[in-house]
Amino acid sequence: MLREAGYNPEVVIPQADESIHLDMTPAQMVMCLALRKALDAERRAEQSGSRPESALLIAADTIVYAGRVIGKPRCEQDAFETLCSLRGRAHDVYSGVCLSLPASGLRRVFSCRTRVEFTEYTDEDIRRYIATGEPMDKAGSYAIQGGFAPYIRHLDGPRDNVIGFPMQAIGDELEALGLSLNIQGTGASETE
Repeated sequence: MLREAGYNPEVVIPQADESIHLDMTPAQMVMCLALRKALDAERRAEQSGSRPESALLIAADTIVYAGRVIGKPRCEQDAFETLCSLRGRAHDVYSGVCLSLPASGLRRVFSCRTRVEFTEYTDEDIRRYIATGEPMDKAGSYAIQGGFAPYIRHLDGPRDNVIGFPMQAIGDELEALGLSLNIQGTGASETE
């Protein structure tokens, strides 16, 4: 999404512990995971000597929550069961973000929530979608920007948060830090 906004970020795959404590709220879970990822990236950049003085590090993590955390499906049957459980219901998507300016030690951690409501759909609709392969690497077993978009009844919150990177919220937080990046979100709330 940053590339679409005209930036050329260096992407670092984190090696942070992604375990979560079930006594945390969903917002706390994603903020904790984003902070762990940021700290890992900072440590690795420091060790390699590759950290530019003006670097802005953005670490993020997203979960789907419907009374429990719904991760990526382990197999097609898992994806099928997940999508059946979400049919005709609402659930929440939480993203945690850590903005870090490693040279100054400044960090800002926040979360963003979007409520997603699905329409009713058939088992055959689910099977066709799973056959595309798209849900297999997605938390909640769907991509809002992909083939499952027609089954979204309503969104309450940022659409880009469901994609996994709340651009407008990131822009707002950067502005609060006195930084200015021309980041445009993809809408605060919409019905589809």
